Amino acid sequence: MALRDELLKSIWHAFTALDLDQSGKVSKSQLKVLSHNLCTVLRIPHDPVALEEHFKDDDEGPVSNQGYMPYLNRFILDKATDNFDRHDFHKMCWTLCSRKNLDQSQILISNDDAFKIWCIFNFLSEDRYPLIMVTEEIEYFLRKLTEAMGGSWVEERFEDYKLQLNSKQQSLSVWQLIGLVGSGHFSKGIDRQTLSMGITEVYQELILDVLKQGYMMKKGHRRKNWTERWFVLKPGSISYYVGEDLAEKKGDILLDGGCSVEPLQDKEGKKCLFLIKSSQKSFEISASDKKKKQEWIQAIQTCVSLLREGRPALHRETRQKRRELRLKHQAEQEELERRMKELQTANEAKQLELENMRKALEEAAANATEEEKRRLETQTELQNRYQMELEREKMVRQEMEEQMAQKSTELEQYLQRVRELEDMYNQLEAALENERRARQDEETVRKLQARLLEEEAMKRAELEQIHLRQQHAISETQAEKEELEKERLAKESALQAAMQQLEQLEQERQGALEKYQTVVKKLEDATNNTRTWKHKVAEHEGLLRLIQPGGKGQQKMTNWGPAAFSDLELNLREKKWQERKNQEAQAQ
Repeated sequence: MALRDELLKSIWHAFTALDLDQSGKVSKSQLKVLSHNLCTVLRIPHDPVALEEHFKDDDEGPVSNQGYMPYLNRFILDKATDNFDRHDFHKMCWTLCSRKNLDQSQILISNDDAFKIWCIFNFLSEDRYPLIMVTEEIEYFLRKLTEAMGGSWVEERFEDYKLQLNSKQQSLSVWQLIGLVGSGHFSKGIDRQTLSMGITEVYQELILDVLKQGYMMKKGHRRKNWTERWFVLKPGSISYYVGEDLAEKKGDILLDGGCSVEPLQDKEGKKCLFLIKSSQKSFEISASDKKKKQEWIQAIQTCVSLLREGRPALHRETRQKRRELRLKHQAEQEELERRMKELQTANEAKQLELENMRKALEEAAANATEEEKRRLETQTELQNRYQMELEREKMVRQEMEEQMAQKSTELEQYLQRVRELEDMYNQLEAALENERRARQDEETVRKLQARLLEEEAMKRAELEQIHLRQQHAISETQAEKEELEKERLAKESALQAAMQQLEQLEQERQGALEKYQTVVKKLEDATNNTRTWKHKVAEHEGLLRLIQPGGKGQQKMTNWGPAAFSDLELNLREKKWQERKNQEAQAQ
């Protein structure tokens, strides 16, 4: 705890004690007296001019705590150092506040014990005003007190009290704490002297930083004799006195990070020895038993370790950790409450949204009911209309069925006529196909005849050439006559063979001519059949398109009769014949 915070807590008690009507304000005259007393016990030079200037009489009336704080900080707390007697300072503040708030007849402890509890309360209370002690610190103090009295801690009793406390509040003021300890609720079966000794022990540990105390034997440095002393261990020193009343102090053993403690062997009739080595001297100490020896060694080693690490006393460190843990828990609780509020806000918004949705659904349901009602009316109307339409459609369907029966009869007749026409059309197509085949056969015979004529002409030309060559060969030299004679004989043989071929070709031409006449007869028969079918088709109401004759222009005359071929076909045939003739000439 910082010096300023420690001083402020005691001053707060004194200020509230001067506030008689509990209005939060104190008269200026009383604050002058309080300020003068504070300067005296804190050993601060008193400045009466500043005091009179700050608290001069005017129309402002009493001064509040906030109004007193500027003067307190500037002229008192900022000048305070650690060279004053804390006990006198706390005693002065206790005297001011106890007169108003403490009823000695209602408690079982003395005024001095109540003062010690008051100091312990200031040490364990929270750093916020008005000062309170939370349940965690109350339990810590009561545990310490019970252990100091040599009793056993009853967890169930404190849990019952905590439940009663939580039903009203979660903390105690200093006067409630003094009343709780003074009522003997947690010290039943223990006399007042033991209770007072327990309060004193807790006070010494928490307020005076007494880590351990007790009687031990100390060896002198000059006469080397052993003397019983009362030792008191604090974080920075070990003091030893003549008696436990601390009336006569004999010396101090200053502790620092370089100190050490180690056990010694029994000697000179002394047992349970240990040695304390400080930076200046070494001290031989004898404890009453091994347990005390070990406890003192452990306590001194702990003290030295804390000094090396620069840490405060354990009870101050644990108090700070508890406070930090509470602050952390409080922050987490506040964060949880904030989140809960956010969730509640979101939930309320969601509930509002759901309510709006419910209203919208109810409205939609009402609209749907109305719409369903209208739909049912419309459906009834449509059903009636549909019934009428159905009746009308039945009548129309009966009429249509009658018409369909009539149309079916007419259709059957029509289909019969179409089938007849299809049969006639098929027969006509067969006749046309026969005519086309006859024309193809005629064309084939004509081609064969033309080829035979061409071959005959070629043979005749060849014979003429051979004859001309024979005549020319006769006019040549006699030497060549024999050879030519042989050649003539060979060519005559070839001529005879050609004459035989020519006769054969003539016979083939006669056969082709006979075939041609047969084909012409077939063509005439097919033409007559075609004309007969054309006449029959023309008699049937024009359902099929008649095959019309060609144009009446100028007709070509061929070996097969007039208009056997068109001009285009004759041109193509002439062109093919010319090409074939040129190919044969090139082959020769």
